[in-house]
Amino acid sequence: MGTLIFSATVILVVMGFSNHTLWLAAIVLLFLYVRYGRTGGGTFTAGSAGPAGPAGPAGSAPQGSGAPAGRTDSSYRAYRDRRDRQAKWERRYRRERPLESRRQERQK
Repeated sequence: MGTLIFSATVILVVMGFSNHTLWLAAIVLLFLYVRYGRTGGGTFTAGSAGPAGPAGPAGSAPQGSGAPAGRTDSSYRAYRDRRDRQAKWERRYRRERPLESRRQERQK
């Protein structure tokens, strides 16, 4: 994927010598790749509830584990932080909504 993006950027830069708007397109392409392309998804903010699904190693594995997760982490610390944040949200949900959490456990 990265090779394709960089190839397209080089082509846009070379073609941009006659049309400077293509240089802008190359910059936008690189920005979008750096911002969204390397992680495979959107960014995770503190206000969102985290990724759907289990928060364990199968949900989002650390880099180098060989698991086909949608997003790889740049470090194990980032993985642990995300996992702990997800666990905190799940504990809070169970504490604030005991009836729904019990019903969900029965349906599994």
